[in-house]
Amino acid sequence: MTTSPVTLHEQDAVGVLRIQNPPVNALSPAVVQGLIAGLEAFSGKSHLKALVLHCEGRTFVAGGDIAAFEDKDFSAAPLNRFLAELEAQQRPVVAALHGTVLGGGLELAMACHWRIAAPETRFGQPEVNIGLLPGSLGTQRLPRLAGVEKALELITTGRMIDLNEARAAGIVDELSALPLLQAAIARALDLAGQPQKIRRASTLPVSSTPAALDALAKAREQAQRKPQYPALAGIVKAIEAAATLPFTEGEKVEAREFEACVRSPQSRAMRHLFFAERQAAKIPGLAADTPLRDVKSVGVVGAGTMGGGIAMTFANAGYAVTLVEATQEALDRGFGIIRGNYEASAAKGKLTAEQVAQRLAAIRPTLRYEDLAGCDLVIEAVFEDMALKQSIAARLGAVCRPGAIIATNTSTLDVDQIARATGRPADVVGMHFFSPAHVMRLLEVVRGAATSPDVLGTVMKLANRIRKVAVVSGVCYGFIGNRMAEVYMREAEFLLMEGATPAQVDGAVEALGFAMGPCRMLDMAGVDVGAKTVIELGKSGGLPQDPSYRAMVQKLFALGRFGQKTGAGYYRYEGRKPVENTETLELAEALAREHGIARRSDIAPQEIVERLVYSMVNEGARILEEGIAYRGSDIDVIWTAGYGFPDHRGGPMHMADTVGLGTVVARLDHYAETRGNEHGYWTVSPLLRQLAQKGKPISASAPA
Repeated sequence: MTTSPVTLHEQDAVGVLRIQNPPVNALSPAVVQGLIAGLEAFSGKSHLKALVLHCEGRTFVAGGDIAAFEDKDFSAAPLNRFLAELEAQQRPVVAALHGTVLGGGLELAMACHWRIAAPETRFGQPEVNIGLLPGSLGTQRLPRLAGVEKALELITTGRMIDLNEARAAGIVDELSALPLLQAAIARALDLAGQPQKIRRASTLPVSSTPAALDALAKAREQAQRKPQYPALAGIVKAIEAAATLPFTEGEKVEAREFEACVRSPQSRAMRHLFFAERQAAKIPGLAADTPLRDVKSVGVVGAGTMGGGIAMTFANAGYAVTLVEATQEALDRGFGIIRGNYEASAAKGKLTAEQVAQRLAAIRPTLRYEDLAGCDLVIEAVFEDMALKQSIAARLGAVCRPGAIIATNTSTLDVDQIARATGRPADVVGMHFFSPAHVMRLLEVVRGAATSPDVLGTVMKLANRIRKVAVVSGVCYGFIGNRMAEVYMREAEFLLMEGATPAQVDGAVEALGFAMGPCRMLDMAGVDVGAKTVIELGKSGGLPQDPSYRAMVQKLFALGRFGQKTGAGYYRYEGRKPVENTETLELAEALAREHGIARRSDIAPQEIVERLVYSMVNEGARILEEGIAYRGSDIDVIWTAGYGFPDHRGGPMHMADTVGLGTVVARLDHYAETRGNEHGYWTVSPLLRQLAQKGKPISASAPA
């Protein structure tokens, strides 16, 4: 017989309903059934004076079982009926809270009559992050406990709050001064003798003050501006129902909106990414018991934008950082930017003066490579130049202690060549951060041919400690993200030379949900940076024999139009505002004449999207064929976490599955026929064609 994850115990005349469903005590169907059975058993034990809900392990219930949402027969009704019965108990019910009380866990706690929490407990309703609204009366009980404004803020943002904020909001009744379970039992017995103190959230009034109504109106406007996230509109409707309708009627509104969101393509896409991020941490062939290296101190070579951001990332996570530069001027400039970033965060109230001082003190600027000798991990973050990186790699190989990990932040170059230059390639791994490194979530971890398994495992675990989403890539030009970005930019430039404007190209993909289109993106990152990448690729013999390939970016670079920082690139800039640049349009026309590219005026948004995105999907399939990526979902994580691909579309591979791989292949074949395929730009990946024929998804695919 299968042991239930929920058991009922008796202690001091109190029933303790204990949940034990590691690692985070999620409300799986088995847990829900266990809770139902446990409450029924408690109802039959009249000698018990009260009930305490308690969780074993490191946390109270930290959410629902998201995998259960994929079941076509999924329903929140069994849990919601249980919560109603729990709240209706005549004997007091106390929730003993610790760890993270999230989603369904908070909804479970709010159905109890009293909530007592251990120090450091955190609370939240993060369902919006997977395209959902709370489905077990969170939108109805939270406004009654914390007010409409607080409920709106917490549910629409998914933000977690600490115990102090939760107590101030009325979500938590008491801080545990004793060991948690002991304190909860004591409070339950106290309430049993004072039934007038029992408070049922569903019976509390909801304040409909002018401020509450104004908050609802503002939230409604914000939801209307983001129709790609239907959960936002659903949240507003449900909380408005809490404020204006009886509890039972509000319950119906929430159930209707929740059901619509669960079945929506946006939530399916965001749930795909939720699981994809967790899957990305699993490395095939890496044994779970692989001994890892200890990393307590970190060195960073290069105090430019990227190096400074990397140094801040580790300082923010509590690491001691040694920051090396070649000249005092560069070191002072880099450290000054770091200081300015921290002071700006303090001015916005995100950091205290003490925190700023602590983080600055954690970063030790120096001109001496010898100061890296004691570091456990050293990351080079200098210019994207192979000769320079190999030179620094050789110095690090000599100066770093035995067993130290040496990492390169290269975004496109051959990690194996850099690794060989150290003389100790087993210690070397790629750690490709994204700018600004202290803000962006993605870390592309590049496994070299000689990278030791314990190095790879150590860096993946470290990524979690510095709050990054890590995805492993093999070695190739541009790894996963930038290799796919190259075909994306290729088609963007061809479209410009064929007659589209930068605003047309950007507008088409921004309408799809991209944060910004390719032209704005390159202007912001630096046209010079993009051009140098193409030039370096040419030096290594990696460019196609096509003189028109990336001709736009190379010509803009030659003309000194580097984007925002020079006031002109694909666009002209008035401050930071991009406006049409007639010189760019003239340049595109001139390059089209030079390379014999036909100009036309019938380029539609759908063509732009297909050529940019389907080309990326095709390249992603090749990456899978070559074993560069472990799985299609890893590619989706990279593009949503690092490149602004819309999360509500689930990443390029998931989007391709949603559109239909047969459609994607047919359109690639169409462009091969209509545009010509001399250089193989439109040759369909064998894996992509095979999956399309078999009707299998590519976002779930592993290497062929």
